[in-house]
Amino acid sequence: MSGDAGRRIEQLFGEKEIAARVDALAREIAAGEPRDLLVVAVLRGAFMFAADLIRALHRAGLAPHVEFMHLSSYLSGTTSSGAVAILKDVDSDVRGRDVLIVDDILESGRTLAFAKDLLVARGARRAMVCVMLEKAGKRAVSIEADYVGFPCPDHFVVGYGMDVAHGWRELPFIGRVAMDGA
Repeated sequence: MSGDAGRRIEQLFGEKEIAARVDALAREIAAGEPRDLLVVAVLRGAFMFAADLIRALHRAGLAPHVEFMHLSSYLSGTTSSGAVAILKDVDSDVRGRDVLIVDDILESGRTLAFAKDLLVARGARRAMVCVMLEKAGKRAVSIEADYVGFPCPDHFVVGYGMDVAHGWRELPFIGRVAMDGA
């Protein structure tokens, strides 16, 4: 697939593969018998994954409440700045609840560690992390996801809600950004 400014997108994970994995993740989460489940989707990259996962959780017999956090450690670049900013916080009280933090990718871990620590400090009974992609060996902080869609090669990825400079979020698959000739 061609892109802009000499970039092209090479598909890594297709629509059907993603859909099957999301359903499997929902069954894994439901098997853990979460109580008073609150799904906290981390904006913006996780919005497609979170929507699909929430519907899959319903099919798996759960009725989660849904909230959103907008956190950023990237600002306008493609590498983490190291500092996490809260751009939009959850509105619900998390005390005593099982919270499932849903994000697009676990790489440095700074954003997810920040969100998990924050929700635990606010009294969540259990804070679990579910990511669509995990890049091994990229951690800057100590955190592991409880649920992982796919291991991800060390490429910059887009699609399925993930972007570069707000582009390619709409793609129904996940792909890697490649430069023409690369």
